[in-house]
Amino acid sequence: MDSIWLTGAQWLAVLRIGLGVWWLESWRHKDKSTWFEGGGITWAAGIAAKHRWTAVRSGFDVVVTPRPRTMAYVVAYAELALGLGLILGFLTPLALVAGLLLNVLYFTLMIHDWAEQGQNSMMALISLVALFGMSWQSWSLDSALGLFQ
Repeated sequence: MDSIWLTGAQWLAVLRIGLGVWWLESWRHKDKSTWFEGGGITWAAGIAAKHRWTAVRSGFDVVVTPRPRTMAYVVAYAELALGLGLILGFLTPLALVAGLLLNVLYFTLMIHDWAEQGQNSMMALISLVALFGMSWQSWSLDSALGLFQ
């Protein structure tokens, strides 16, 4: 692979790190006091309640509604873990798959919101490229530790 300035593996690492920064920003910009008191889950519940797909409404009611505080922590700290894992390149394939799944969940829940669809579809695309391009080959703890070779 020919590339300018950096090697192909390094460009994939730049892409991976950029995705990690995006996840870290998703965590950072949350108003934690409101989020952990249920504000974010209440907002999502309102969206799920009006969703056109029954599976989304019932799935939300079964998984999220009974445990809003726990789910608020799961979502927030998943975003933090994804951000740090991708920036540091630690357990990168797992972080990329988990991030892809979270983006698909967000995309599905927010199917009516074009801005959210764009963000989540781009993050999912970056996850796929970074995963199949093995973006942990350069500038990563995985590479330093000899993981996922």
